[in-house]
Amino acid sequence: MAVHATGTYVYCVVASPRAPRPARARRGLPGTGRVRLLDVDRGLFAVVSDAPLKLYGEAAIARGLSDLAWVSRAAVAHEGVVESFIDADAVLPMKLFTIFSSDDRAIAHVREQLPRLRPLIKRVAKHHEWGVRVILGAGGSHGAGRPGRAVRSGGDESGMAFLTRKKAQRDAAVERAERARETVASLYDRLAARARFAKRRLAGELPVQGGPLLLDAAFLVPHRRSASFRALAAREARRLSRDGYALMLTGPWPPYSFVQD
Repeated sequence: MAVHATGTYVYCVVASPRAPRPARARRGLPGTGRVRLLDVDRGLFAVVSDAPLKLYGEAAIARGLSDLAWVSRAAVAHEGVVESFIDADAVLPMKLFTIFSSDDRAIAHVREQLPRLRPLIKRVAKHHEWGVRVILGAGGSHGAGRPGRAVRSGGDESGMAFLTRKKAQRDAAVERAERARETVASLYDRLAARARFAKRRLAGELPVQGGPLLLDAAFLVPHRRSASFRALAAREARRLSRDGYALMLTGPWPPYSFVQD
């Protein structure tokens, strides 16, 4: 019987006084073994599973990266395992397709990284990440999202009147854009005041498809402030909805955005 070589796939590193259990049963990446823990150091565990190298070896991953559906399935499974440990003191997600030749190599790697990992654990311990997005909807008051007047196709409008109206439309668009920038900047500051750290994607980084996305931000919030943060976000969502904005709150998540040096 042929024996297929396996590697040790690492999902995350978890800080906990005792060996944690996932909040719910989770399967690992398709084709991998059961999710289990490796004792790395006092109060520190690696969450791993056995991965057949015929599926997740270097060559197999290189081939699979061109298949978006395959990568998506792997990413969903990876994040599902990470998120199942969200109730631990701290969770440090590993990159997708982090795999070692053996448990010993995985443990050795994490131990080598301890000088870097310990400050990260201290930063995110007993915190969750929350995501906030704001989009500009149609039909809002005060000009937010209100479409401009259609240009008449007839010839009864003088050239000067046409230019004057076009300038007024441009000025109104600039005013709406400035008001939107001020609105989301003020919102970001109020939410950041309830968080330990906050990160905002720059305007040039925001996707343009799917509507005008004005804000995409992540907030690292202490567990004890989660309820007040959610309540503030709910109040802001109601207030902004009157002006044609839609606020979406997601979370709690592991600190995906806050584990970089």
